[in-house]
Amino acid sequence: MTATSTAAARTRHAEPRNGLGGLALGAAAAVLILLWAGSNGYKQTLVMSAVTYAMIALGMYVPYLMAGSLSMAYSAYAGIGGYAVGLISTKTGLPMIVAWIIGPIVAAVLAVILGLVTSRLSGFFLAAVTLLFGMAFNAFLIDAEGISGGSAGLGNLRSLSLLGWTPTPYQVMVGSVIVVCLTAFLLDRMRLSPWGVIVRTMRDAPRAVEAVGVRVPVLNLVALAIGAAIAAIGGALFTYSAGSITPDTFTLNVVFLAIFMPLIGGSGTPWGAAAGAVIAVELTLNFPALQASGTLLLALGVLVILLVAPHGVIGYADKLRTRIWASLRKEPHRG
Repeated sequence: MTATSTAAARTRHAEPRNGLGGLALGAAAAVLILLWAGSNGYKQTLVMSAVTYAMIALGMYVPYLMAGSLSMAYSAYAGIGGYAVGLISTKTGLPMIVAWIIGPIVAAVLAVILGLVTSRLSGFFLAAVTLLFGMAFNAFLIDAEGISGGSAGLGNLRSLSLLGWTPTPYQVMVGSVIVVCLTAFLLDRMRLSPWGVIVRTMRDAPRAVEAVGVRVPVLNLVALAIGAAIAAIGGALFTYSAGSITPDTFTLNVVFLAIFMPLIGGSGTPWGAAAGAVIAVELTLNFPALQASGTLLLALGVLVILLVAPHGVIGYADKLRTRIWASLRKEPHRG
């Protein structure tokens, strides 16, 4: 057995397999969230915030947790998706659906370019450079008033029209939640695919992957492009639902929260990023009495989870389910 196959086997056994079971549980949770939100405008805003957090966290999942490359430029990628919606709406007469195509493509191309520039960096230096890029992008949005609207941003966006049908805010929320579920499911299947196994093996044993002829830098660039495109979709969804965007819509604070979301929900599966996003929104936005300390509680929650349940909420629940199932299968003792 080669070093690559040995590392890949360890990777497969180290992380859970979810498949259709994860999709079923995710769909059930999504239905409960949609029923909870209903027609309440405030709750719909919370759900859309959770959707945005989830998409950014899912975008970071591919290069960060699968490939082991930490990029801090995801506020810029989400902003590109958001401003694609704003610019298509206010500066052109193109259909709004075009924004959901252009935004992810531009974000993916920019991620590849940034990945090529920082290909020799890793760890702290990679995080620092990409963090500076996110800050520079925010400064560019403020200065480029003719394009981005400056600090005031872009507002009064057109409604999406699909063959004459204009979705209501509730329908937009439902569609956004479905997008999160499908993205998490597809990333989960990607994680378990041969390509995903190679990417995760590259994270732990890059030399072994290089030894069999697989180009690690190319895999890193593909992972960065996929992650940036997903984050851009999240930014576009939030911008459309909010009806406006400013340079302060997607700050670096969102990126820092997105790093912790998979740790809260469970880093072994993309569904953990979605679960962590819901928990983060609940702690930071949905408790008026805790608004001033919601982020502190989130940080303390991450610390407690790392100590008590290193595999996150989903990992702990799966472990508890396994123990209960094993105890139920035991035959009663007969004297």
